[in-house]
Amino acid sequence: MRLVAGLGNPGAGYAGHRHNIGFMVLDRIAADHGFTPWRRAFRGEVAEGRLGAEKVVLLKPGTFMNLSGEAVGEALRFWKLTPADLTVFHDELDLAPGKVRLKDGGGHAGHNGLRSIHAHIGDAYARVRIGIGHPGHKDAVAGYVLHDFAKADADWLEPLLQGVSEGAAFLAEGDGARFMNAVALRTAPPRSSTTVAVPEAARKTPQTPQTPEAEVPLLQRLIDRFR
Repeated sequence: MRLVAGLGNPGAGYAGHRHNIGFMVLDRIAADHGFTPWRRAFRGEVAEGRLGAEKVVLLKPGTFMNLSGEAVGEALRFWKLTPADLTVFHDELDLAPGKVRLKDGGGHAGHNGLRSIHAHIGDAYARVRIGIGHPGHKDAVAGYVLHDFAKADADWLEPLLQGVSEGAAFLAEGDGARFMNAVALRTAPPRSSTTVAVPEAARKTPQTPQTPEAEVPLLQRLIDRFR
């Protein structure tokens, strides 16, 4: 069994914020994979279902971001799980919009949600870092993350949500490479081309063959010379 948490802030007023992309991911997974309806539990909301062969509980903490560890810690203790059974989806300022990276353990890099989880259960859990870009100056960060995605962001946000949902079963089963491949197929699909490569020799302009002078009969050359 795995616990998958998405980080964000509760309430309709925060629903479209960049900081809430963890909630958006879980909502998409729950809808696409037939999870149970969301219900109140562990100071948040949970939905239960299966991803591939794995039983999975999705958790959206109902505390604000900087108290996320309270809900995550309660859920782990209730199901007698360890930090190694936890995966957390969260926004990442230091990645370009739409970029996804997996991380197993390590620091929280100043992210308040991760900082809270570290305080409650330690750092030995997996994270899926979802890039939202950086506003360019640290003083603008708070306003940036606590603001709705721009309309133009839909161009990368929708393919990202689709790719993460399609690869979720691989992630639950511990196959990070196949998960990342599923995401990449939606966010950076390989380019197809209908252009047929033309061999180098065929691209050269045909030249009229020239007869070498040595091949012209000697008598004909003498005749031509004394005309």
